[in-house]
Amino acid sequence: MRPHRHFKQNRPKKNQLIAGADAVLKAIAEGVEIERIYLLQTLREEKLLSIAERRGIPVNKVPAEKLKGFNIEGHNGVVALKSKIIYRDLQDLISQVIEEGNAPLLLLLDGITDIRNIGGIARTAWCCGVHAIVIPSKGVGSLNEEAIATSAGALEHIPVCREKDMGTIIEVLKLNGIAVLASEMTAQTMVYELDFTLPVAVIMGSEDKGIHPSVYSHCDEVFAIPMRNNFESLNVSAATAIILYEAMKQRLKG
Repeated sequence: MRPHRHFKQNRPKKNQLIAGADAVLKAIAEGVEIERIYLLQTLREEKLLSIAERRGIPVNKVPAEKLKGFNIEGHNGVVALKSKIIYRDLQDLISQVIEEGNAPLLLLLDGITDIRNIGGIARTAWCCGVHAIVIPSKGVGSLNEEAIATSAGALEHIPVCREKDMGTIIEVLKLNGIAVLASEMTAQTMVYELDFTLPVAVIMGSEDKGIHPSVYSHCDEVFAIPMRNNFESLNVSAATAIILYEAMKQRLKG
């Protein structure tokens, strides 16, 4: 048996970081894409928090040791990580896909934090013709350099939309007539019985908790991936690949 491989998360380069609340606010005002803001847990930066929430920028309240690990001076308790991803507005993306004469095929990530899984999922999504990956501002792993590397660069090609929360995302999808589909092991409908040529969004949840119950309640259809042997579940990246290849097969036939 091969030994377990440990992945070391690299420290961001200094030119990817912005130090200090004023500098972060200025960067946001100038249109700099921010991946995440790290805020000392004892600070109350109400203006920054308000703007971050309005823009859908994740904020992590962290101890001083975390900020010290960035090895950057003058942060006064606030460090922002610049994004290597240019996030798209979800409604604009959907409108563009429809205007081009295509039925939207979207992939929603709910609670997936392992960046290796995210990278693998993005790579498959790009290969299968997914129009966009959609994520909430909280609860999903950072789309940093390591995630981009594990995606073999796919995250720099496939559009990514980041909205405030899953409720907002589903509301936009419903208003645009896009069916929301979710995988559930006990579902009676099999993945190959669905019509993926229609406008659809597939939700994939975390491996430990799955899709949040409040999200399930808004799904138009739940389906299962058939398995010959009784086992707990598939890896989320592998499950995503099976689903998306079924979607691609149907769309290529159509």
